[in-house]
Amino acid sequence: MHEGGVLAHGARRALPAPAVERRSGRRLRFLLTAALFFLLPLYIMLTTSFKSMDEIRLGHLFALPLAPSTDAWRAAWSEVCTGVSCEGVRVGFWNSVAIVVPSTLFPIAIGALNGYALSFWRPRGANVLFAVLMMGAFIPVQVMIYPLVKILAAVGLFSSLPGIVLVHIVFSMPVMTLLFRNYYLGIPQELFKAARVDGGGFWRIFVQLMLPMSTPIVIVAAIMQITGVWNDYILGLVFAGNEHLPMTVQLNNVINTTTGERLYNVNMAATMLTSAVPLLVYFVSGRWFVRGIAAGAVKG
Repeated sequence: MHEGGVLAHGARRALPAPAVERRSGRRLRFLLTAALFFLLPLYIMLTTSFKSMDEIRLGHLFALPLAPSTDAWRAAWSEVCTGVSCEGVRVGFWNSVAIVVPSTLFPIAIGALNGYALSFWRPRGANVLFAVLMMGAFIPVQVMIYPLVKILAAVGLFSSLPGIVLVHIVFSMPVMTLLFRNYYLGIPQELFKAARVDGGGFWRIFVQLMLPMSTPIVIVAAIMQITGVWNDYILGLVFAGNEHLPMTVQLNNVINTTTGERLYNVNMAATMLTSAVPLLVYFVSGRWFVRGIAAGAVKG
């Protein structure tokens, strides 16, 4: 009787199939609604960039282009004025590439080395060093701008490409160290001890054992660093100088230009060009990002 009563109680609590289907349907509709809500601005920007100004003036915001044209994209890339220069946003694009590449490679390499040392070798004062790094992660960027301007000006790096790269390395170090430290803490200590028994030293274990196992977290760190540096505005505006302004600063100059007619199609095309690299990175590496997070990026 007791077993039958438990089974009957479980049967009463189980949801019937139609109820489960209705709940799943509501969740799916909610997700689709949320996706449409976030994709709607992207759709408007994309369709507007292919319209002519005469068509834009009709006010049909959600309509597809009647006569799609890439003229606005060509103008945004190579003709639109950003201040006194009318060379398009391509100059800012290549400036951003020149900033992003070293600002991604160096922080990942240094962060991986820091995380490896703090996880396995644990030198004297390691906990204090890690605490200081984490404190740095919570200091607002605006607080550090003036001291960094004075320091870089004193060493001759202000308004230069090495200067802006160095600033990005400094500000990314706490997060990169945290990511790799937490990831390496999930690796069994027995592997490290076995490598030590086999005669492996600091660098040999790091290069031959740890780095090959770090692909997921390296991709997570690369995605975070690429999107963060590419989308940066305030640091590029302050530290890059006029010759190395990133694409985000040039986009601001394009959109805020008040002389003549405001070309919305060109503005939208320039905005899409500016966001193309982060979007491509997420589309190509999205599954690796999820895998890296699940493998320990936020554990520990």
